[in-house]
Amino acid sequence: MRGSEGPVIESLKDSVRAYWNAEPCGTRGIAGPDRRAYFDSIERERYATEPYIPSFARFDRARGRRLLEIGVGAGTDFVNWVRGGAIATGVDLTEQGVRLTRERVEGEGLHAHLEQADAESLPFKPDSFDFVYSFGVLHHSPDTPKTIGEVHRVLRPGGTAVIMLYHCYGWVGLTLWAAKLRPWKSPRWAIAQSLESPDTKSYTVSETRALFNAFTDVKIRRVLSSGDLLLMPPSSKWPKAFASVVWKLYPRWLVRLLGDRFGTNILIEAKK
Repeated sequence: MRGSEGPVIESLKDSVRAYWNAEPCGTRGIAGPDRRAYFDSIERERYATEPYIPSFARFDRARGRRLLEIGVGAGTDFVNWVRGGAIATGVDLTEQGVRLTRERVEGEGLHAHLEQADAESLPFKPDSFDFVYSFGVLHHSPDTPKTIGEVHRVLRPGGTAVIMLYHCYGWVGLTLWAAKLRPWKSPRWAIAQSLESPDTKSYTVSETRALFNAFTDVKIRRVLSSGDLLLMPPSSKWPKAFASVVWKLYPRWLVRLLGDRFGTNILIEAKK
């Protein structure tokens, strides 16, 4: 990084951190003073709207193995790795993500290591983990290729990376692009402008494969996300009246009929 690039990147990273501190992934629209019921609601909602996650992650395959999750959010996937017997470490850019996940793990009488850390500079030695898992996180980093390099570095030889990144030509990107009424721009631009934290990245399948060119046995597929089907509550970024109409009239039947080709979630499994 040279010149003014460093401060600009750090400012962006601070904005990303602030966004996810305010609303950890999966917590939108969920509240309740009973903490166990609160976490149960988050988990139920996550796997109802993204039902393929358990079969993609296969939480029990890390039993007795060292696993790192990058971006624990509210801890739903992380606690499932721990329940499955993984020797689990979790990191998150935000204090809130670490706090919520620690509360959740300890509330179930489980044990795992959690710390606040930056995915672009992981505080672990090379070849430290058998698995690295990150679902919908690395595309929020200012330097996503660097985070994937870090995944490769901390994996042991023969270890497995299990990652989800956003597809720029999924329904989410196409819908945001149409809503922006700027046809000379692109779905990738619309995602960076409007989806979740500032400057969210998205990729084609071929770009994703290039990001993982240091890995072997790379398997990539696309799936429909909760965003493609508008199954989650609308973000506060959208006017309530507008969101109410869109959520009601959205053609979910057509999205499902056309299948996963235009799915926003790119699922990647790769070996080091």
